[in-house]
Amino acid sequence: MEDQRHQAGTGVQLDSGQTAVPGATAVERTAPETTVYACAACGAALTVPLKRLPAVPEAPDHAWWEAEEMGPSPATVPSGCYAIETEPYGPPLVVAEEPGPVMPRHGTRYDVDGRPLVSQGPRGNIVMNPDDCRGLTMRHASAACCGATPDGGLNQVCACGTLVATLCSDCCLPYELHLSPEHVQALSSP
Repeated sequence: MEDQRHQAGTGVQLDSGQTAVPGATAVERTAPETTVYACAACGAALTVPLKRLPAVPEAPDHAWWEAEEMGPSPATVPSGCYAIETEPYGPPLVVAEEPGPVMPRHGTRYDVDGRPLVSQGPRGNIVMNPDDCRGLTMRHASAACCGATPDGGLNQVCACGTLVATLCSDCCLPYELHLSPEHVQALSSP
């Protein structure tokens, strides 16, 4: 390859579609940085490499009541990506003065006395496509007709037994996995 860099001409084609500039000593290739999330307790990788999005996307419109087969809605976050949730997510749910979404991308909820509820759960969750996680199993999820809800908090456990994430997979809710920033660690990947 060194001989190719010193050849005369307007440029030499290198591997991976790179072009060397005559007289240059090195060709740098910049790849987008990705992150793999691992269990903070045992270090086991829990995700595929993921690229960060600037914000959590809006949940896709999904007429779950018209679906031919019951199951999760389309994923909020595209495969291979993640975003940081800036709003409270998950329990505890507390009485609010005004009705509004109980959690981001969720509808309005009320307590038994008809008062609106909102989340006072943690901020900073890592939101990703549930299909991009590895090695997690369900533990005590708040049940719904076809999947899990975030109402009970952390419901995904690592192989070491540590609760690390909250799966939201019921048909009438956004399809998302929320990794707890207190229970996972980020590993950079080139």
